[in-house]
Amino acid sequence: MSTRRSRSRQSASNSRITDDQINDLVSKLHQLLPEIRNSHSDKVSAAKVLQETCNYIRSLHREVDDLSERLSELLATTDNAQAAVIRSLLMQ
Repeated sequence: MSTRRSRSRQSASNSRITDDQINDLVSKLHQLLPEIRNSHSDKVSAAKVLQETCNYIRSLHREVDDLSERLSELLATTDNAQAAVIRSLLMQ
C-alpha cells in the first residue's frame, strides 16, 4: 500500500465523527429549540430535532428580513439626525 493512500485512510478515520458525538450534538440542538424544549417529551428522534432545527433557522431568517424591512422603513421616515443616531447605535 502506498504511503499516500495510508495517510489518506488515517486522515479519514481521524476526522470521522462518532455516534456519541452525533448524539451529543443532537442533544445540544434539542436544548436550543424552543418548540421541542417547551414540549414535555424528553424522547424526540434525531430526525425530528434536525427538522425542527431547519424550521427554526428558516423562521429566524424570516424574522431578520422582517426586522430589516421595518428598520429601513423607520429610517426612511425619520429625519437625518435621528437616522444618523440610529445608524451609529446599530454599528456598535
